[in-house]
Amino acid sequence: MKIAIICDVLGKANNGTSIAAMNLIRYMQNAGHDVRVVCCDKDKENMPGYYIVPVCDLGVVCNKILENNGVSVAKRDEKVLREAIREVDVVQIETPFSLGLAAAKIAMEYNIPISASFHCQAENITSHIGLMNFHPVNHLIYKYFYQKLYRHCATVHYPTQFIRDVFETEVNQKTNGYVISNGVNREFFDPTEKNRSSGKFTVVCSGRYSKEKAQHIVIKAVGQSKYKDKIRLILAGEGPKKKRLMRLAKRLGVDAHFEFFNRRDLIRTLRSADLYVHTSVAEIEAISCTEAIVCGLIPVISDSKMSATKAFALDEKNLFTKNDVKDLTRAVEFWYEHPNLREAYRLQYKTKLSCFDQEDCMRRMEKMLETAAGSKL
Repeated sequence: MKIAIICDVLGKANNGTSIAAMNLIRYMQNAGHDVRVVCCDKDKENMPGYYIVPVCDLGVVCNKILENNGVSVAKRDEKVLREAIREVDVVQIETPFSLGLAAAKIAMEYNIPISASFHCQAENITSHIGLMNFHPVNHLIYKYFYQKLYRHCATVHYPTQFIRDVFETEVNQKTNGYVISNGVNREFFDPTEKNRSSGKFTVVCSGRYSKEKAQHIVIKAVGQSKYKDKIRLILAGEGPKKKRLMRLAKRLGVDAHFEFFNRRDLIRTLRSADLYVHTSVAEIEAISCTEAIVCGLIPVISDSKMSATKAFALDEKNLFTKNDVKDLTRAVEFWYEHPNLREAYRLQYKTKLSCFDQEDCMRRMEKMLETAAGSKL
């Protein structure tokens, strides 16, 4: 196949959207397909298959938000888009932003089938303007996404059934959807025994330091635990809330370590930990949580209604009440006190790992794109 993959956001692998896009790009290239990637990454200029567009200037405030989050957003460039899209079999759009919407319009003009992934919750946008919990605005964003892009798609990729249900309910429409996990890299899978820490009880929380990830909850929970002096907290990530979170940990006397890990070091960190905590209140698919489970950790997950991650809970012992510090403290202390139960749950989770295999997920993505390409009139 000849595939054009349109990336409003690509750049560093510091967010789920970029990681998912690069996984798909690499897999399709390795599978022998002609892959054309449109993005605004200047470092990819002159690389085979990459078509570079300018970075979008959204004004001082928005630019600052993007800079704090370590991402750049592409500006539409019709000439570059037409060059990349002309004569491809299918156009795969990663996000419903300016570049992706322009690509969809050109694809329809050329009668080229469109496939699109659903990587952006409305809440990911409204959290930056203090309206994450204001449903009317979130509803309007979902309607906009549908009208401008998803209603025109031959296939729609949803990383979880949760986000498919949310979106189709909000727009009151059915889509030709495919629920396919973005998957966990095979490096995280290891048949050998896990290398557990012999020191402090180590709790890991992975994700961008941002409002919707709510890492302050786990810092406060550890800070008020009777086992505080026996717990080490590792917050794996980067983002605009880092300094604020570091100040909070220092004020509460929590032994907290903040770092963005490369894949190898993250695997080593997860394998040496004792518990994984997922505090995010809005999430389409928490690959960070599945990575922890694959590495043998028991998760404790926020029960937020805006997050798909709670589906990974075996039962109520894996959940805590959203934004409830006291309830998370209770959960952390419970798992601290029950090492034998942690092992029993780890074995239960082990039986569910096959659905996270990234290679299998990418094969399913490939078949989805083949289906989309075959729909050309």
